[in-house]
Amino acid sequence: MIAGHFGLAAAVKARERSAPLWALMLATAWLDVVFVPLFLTHVETVEPAPGATTSYGGGIIHADYTHSLVGAVVLSAVLGAAGWAIWNRRVGIVLGLVAFSHWILDLVVHRMDLPILPGNALGWPRLGFGLWRLPDVSGVVELLLVVGGAWLYWRAARDTGRANDRGNRWADISTGVLVLSGLIVLGLDFTGILG
Repeated sequence: MIAGHFGLAAAVKARERSAPLWALMLATAWLDVVFVPLFLTHVETVEPAPGATTSYGGGIIHADYTHSLVGAVVLSAVLGAAGWAIWNRRVGIVLGLVAFSHWILDLVVHRMDLPILPGNALGWPRLGFGLWRLPDVSGVVELLLVVGGAWLYWRAARDTGRANDRGNRWADISTGVLVLSGLIVLGLDFTGILG
């Protein structure tokens, strides 16, 4: 779902022009950025899902701290506070909301592996709607996020650069890089190279 998260960041950039695109892309992947060291130290793990036919979405992710509902809220607030300190209040709030959007999108695709409390304290039922059980459908949804986000970004960038050809060329090139990067990441994810 990495590419889909980036597509959402591009869509937000189209609306919130004061937030740097790189910061929005970091925000949308923030939970995974924090997940990586926990994964490398075996605090959080991934295991193959029973009956999964592809590696794309074929894992049960035990990210019980970074991807718990409460953990996601806390991590999003930390990133939002950093954005507020670096830029301003509005950018900080946007970055915090974009960071939390990661959990919302994961809720749609993950199997029931997202805990409510960090460490799955109290053993409450885990959440997840499981769209990854249908890898082709999930891939199409992710592709739509990439293309839709890139289109919104391109349209906003062209509006900004309308006064000159250089601005329009930059809009075209940056959107092309965004779409190409998203397609490459989606392809690597779908083929299992990233997962």
